[in-house]
Amino acid sequence: MRCGVASRMVGAQLLLLMCLASLLASAARSPDFCPSGCTCDDDTLVVTCIEANLDVIPITLNPAIQRLVLKCNRIKTVHAAFQFYGGLQYVDLSYNHLVSIPTRSFEAQRKLVELHLDRNKISSVNNKTFVGLRALTVLSLRENFLEELPERLFSSLPHLEELDLGQNRISRIHSAAFAGLASLRVLYLDDNQLRSVPTPSFKLLDSLAELHVGLNAFTTLPDDAFQGLNRLTVLDLSGAGLVNISENAFRGLSGLRSLGLADNRLKSIPTQQLAVLSRLEELTVGQNEFAALEAHAFQGLTYLRRLDVTGASQLERVEKGTFQDNLNLETLVLSSNKRLSSVEEGALTGLPNLRHLVLRDNAFVTFPESLATWPELRKIDLAENPIECRCTLMWLKELLAGRNASQVLCASPPHLKERPLKSLSGDELGCALHDTRQQAIIGALCGSGVALVAILALVLYRYRRRVQDALKDYKWNNRAISRKEHEYQKTFSDDEYIVRAAQQQNLKPIPVTEL
Repeated sequence: MRCGVASRMVGAQLLLLMCLASLLASAARSPDFCPSGCTCDDDTLVVTCIEANLDVIPITLNPAIQRLVLKCNRIKTVHAAFQFYGGLQYVDLSYNHLVSIPTRSFEAQRKLVELHLDRNKISSVNNKTFVGLRALTVLSLRENFLEELPERLFSSLPHLEELDLGQNRISRIHSAAFAGLASLRVLYLDDNQLRSVPTPSFKLLDSLAELHVGLNAFTTLPDDAFQGLNRLTVLDLSGAGLVNISENAFRGLSGLRSLGLADNRLKSIPTQQLAVLSRLEELTVGQNEFAALEAHAFQGLTYLRRLDVTGASQLERVEKGTFQDNLNLETLVLSSNKRLSSVEEGALTGLPNLRHLVLRDNAFVTFPESLATWPELRKIDLAENPIECRCTLMWLKELLAGRNASQVLCASPPHLKERPLKSLSGDELGCALHDTRQQAIIGALCGSGVALVAILALVLYRYRRRVQDALKDYKWNNRAISRKEHEYQKTFSDDEYIVRAAQQQNLKPIPVTEL
């Protein structure tokens, strides 16, 4: 008897479900059942409801839809009707009022690839929350109220490749929280309340390629902080509160290509710690507290291609030899360092691959022509410096005029303030000769003259004794000749001298045959 009743009840439930499915199908075929403020496209199977003032997930949509976007509404829960959309591949429930997600809410979404739950009020999830999402590759829970990650939280997501848990309140991560995520490639844990690097939990993520753990409160990186992440290529520690980095903090990260250390409290470049990252190509170290980029600061980073030092408020100088080991450097950004006014001569030379140089918004008053190999640069940005426009920058004016470079405005002298450097004439810059070729010729002639004078002085100094003797002989002979002439002239009177002179003029040469 009871079995018969049970059978009739099951039959009634199946009938009810079939009726509901039929109702949903007929509703989907009618445009009148597309909610107000939504767009429903039965050809592409896409439904978009952005800022449509929805309180619940619509139940009258086409059951075959594949993409559902419900951003910026007032939805508070994922109810049972969601189970009818089994063909979904993409769901975006960001910017709603979700507080919690009932267990197995997504059990029917076996084809779902991306799930976005950003900017809600979700405070907890468990290992039953995501049951059924075996095809999921992207899960975003960014900007929620999560405080901890319990054991095996994501074990039902074997194909997950990207997990975003940034901007939550996470302070505790179980050592087995990431168990089962053998395919995970990208992990965001930035902007949480972690006080130490969750090293034990990383050991289960041997496929991880990108890790973002900045904006936490680590203070220090211990030895082997990222043990187990042997395939890591991108590591972002920006804003992590770092004061100290242990000598072997990056040990095991031999394949790292990009490292972000900006916005910490480092007093100097961690040269020794960075040296183990032999394959590093990109490094950002701005917004720290070092006063100088010292010689050999980036020693060992022979593959470094891009270096960004932006917003280092204490940075005053760049020393010669800073980039001596970085011959592959292509892009150098030294920007918004308000005290940086000195780059030692030779600091930027000897970099054969440098093509992009950004020296924007620093404290430079001038730029020496010998600072860099300017003609080889493809991008030059020297804007927002307190440039003093003088004749010494004539070379820069001509350089900027012939290429697409940032606008360089004069800060002084007063009569040239806010004037573009490349628009000024040589006279306005105070140059007597503003033709660089004339200046080069005159410079060459002056240099040759100085060289000749120096050589002559050297010769005179070396043979000074001979010169002195020659001068003495010359003076003595001149005096002897003058005395003889004087004595000879005394033997004749003036009249006789005149007569003899006249006779000598009238003498004719006597032929040899007459002798």
